[in-house]
Amino acid sequence: MEKWPIGVFASVDAGLGVRWEVIKELGVPTIQLHAPAAETRTQANADKLLRQMKEMSVELTAVFGGFEGESYADIPTVVETVGLVPEATRAARLQEMKEIADFAKMIECDVVALHLGFVPHETTDPAYEGIVTVMRDLCDHAANNGQRVHLETGQETADGLLQFLSSVDRDNLFVNFDPANMILYGTGEPIPALQKVGKFVRSVHCKDGTWSDKPGETWGAEVPLGEGQVDMRKYLQTLNEIGYTGPLTIEREIPAEPERQLKEIGAAVALLTKLKSELLA
Repeated sequence: MEKWPIGVFASVDAGLGVRWEVIKELGVPTIQLHAPAAETRTQANADKLLRQMKEMSVELTAVFGGFEGESYADIPTVVETVGLVPEATRAARLQEMKEIADFAKMIECDVVALHLGFVPHETTDPAYEGIVTVMRDLCDHAANNGQRVHLETGQETADGLLQFLSSVDRDNLFVNFDPANMILYGTGEPIPALQKVGKFVRSVHCKDGTWSDKPGETWGAEVPLGEGQVDMRKYLQTLNEIGYTGPLTIEREIPAEPERQLKEIGAAVALLTKLKSELLA
């Protein structure tokens, strides 16, 4: 695969990703896929997906888990509802994430990814060890499938993420770096964060955003790539410096506006193509 192939975050029947017709129109060579709904994670649908990707010459690079009941309405709601952190839903979601990993194996994908949720800042917090344990369980299941697990950034600082990775202590646990999420959640400047966690970065999102006037308390705003406060040229330069050669996966979460989504993702493809040609010349 060429260095930095451009991709998009995609969806079959669930989630915020773009649809297949958009992938086809954009002609991108890679995708990350939001896990299909539970009832469609069948061998028949896996075979259909494999045929579609082969016909479109698209490589699947990660399958992302998501769960019923998650809400990104505001930061406090994310704390209460997202990922494997909320204790009331943890066991059921762990089981579902294992099933997603098994489906990913059916479609020949060796990476599963997710937003873990808000991990306590202090390792002495009574909840911390339980989250470490559930993460080890998921990593071990994925390892048995020959898979890696990628945690998407945003809900923790770079230092907090490094501490958690060290606590889990599994050699198949890595990072999906999303620079805009650092800004949207108010958890740190994206470029220094990328430099800190760089050795663990195995996949990335290309997304842009602007800071909230109350970082960490209220949301920042997601904006089209190149129009926010992620310096995309510096972002790619830093990816180059840390030795990252994988896909540049565009994520633009406006599924209710498909025409606008297609236009903005098309512009993002053009921007990344331009920056790639300049930086890799």
